[in-house]
Amino acid sequence: MTIKEIAQLAGVSSAAVSRYLNGGYISGEKKERIKKVIDETGYQPSAQARILRTKKACLVGVVVPKINSESISRVTAGIEQVLSGRGYQMLLASTDNDPAKEIAYLKLFESYPVDGIILIGTVITAEHRKFLKSSNIPVVVIGQYTKYANCIYHDDYGAGKAMGKLAAKVIRTGDGKDLKAAYIGVTKTDKAVGVAREDGFRSGLRSAGVELAPDYVRNVEFTMDAGYHAALDLLEHNSDIGIISCATDTIAAGVIQALLTYGGHTAPGSSVDLGRRMQYIPDHAQIRVTGFGDNQLLKAVTGGIPTVHFGYKTSGIRGAELLLDVIERNEKIPVEIKLGFRLVD
Repeated sequence: MTIKEIAQLAGVSSAAVSRYLNGGYISGEKKERIKKVIDETGYQPSAQARILRTKKACLVGVVVPKINSESISRVTAGIEQVLSGRGYQMLLASTDNDPAKEIAYLKLFESYPVDGIILIGTVITAEHRKFLKSSNIPVVVIGQYTKYANCIYHDDYGAGKAMGKLAAKVIRTGDGKDLKAAYIGVTKTDKAVGVAREDGFRSGLRSAGVELAPDYVRNVEFTMDAGYHAALDLLEHNSDIGIISCATDTIAAGVIQALLTYGGHTAPGSSVDLGRRMQYIPDHAQIRVTGFGDNQLLKAVTGGIPTVHFGYKTSGIRGAELLLDVIERNEKIPVEIKLGFRLVD
């Protein structure tokens, strides 16, 4: 089916149909008639013809670190909401937290007929910076600060500081016990989650006169299993922990599992009887666990833990809007947007 045939069925001109398809001005009555015909016929405009006509593919490449993440799904939901509402489609590439794959996908999208790229970033390496500086299509980075592209990021430091202050209150109400705060973070190559959150957490503790001792810190991968084993290691070496704060809710879920397991069962894949360690942990059930991310599944299972709610969907919405402003309006003013947070206690 052609534009001319759509126009005949809708009782409008071919020019009106063309304006409708390209987002141009058209009266409400004609718009409804054209939409009805397109819906009834299932008409799909030729992508090749559209590219030649508008110089745009109406495609956006989105590079994500992983797809089995609630926070990432919330970001991509926001991106999709904006793109679909403005006639664009999303091409999604998942990298399994591999920076080399990120670079490969960024270069692939740059050579593919997409109008722009959204990178949900975890690390910004020298290769990332090189690409961002030289890319011939617009790029927006979500989740990390960078001066080499338009970016939208969260106040991870401020959130960490708020959580540190909360942790200080917890260990100071330990019925006279000399309790300590522990922290399970992630790789320092992730400047937002790995550096800013931990630095903020330390600052929050320090503002209350508390220091985070090296023996009470572990750095792990972004998984529940990693949190589980890190918690066991912390409890093995420290008998005075009052709170374990985690860089993500996923890691916190593993810590909760470890504390539950500590009641005298054997850890999966371990030959060590954890019940024997109980003598070193007099009241492990009173250890509080906190995270970041406000994971809804964890909330449903546990009833909720102290955590930080970030506007992940909002970041996706703002990121997509920002990218389309550059694509459609050729906006040249650099934009850096820092989003806030809400402490959930």
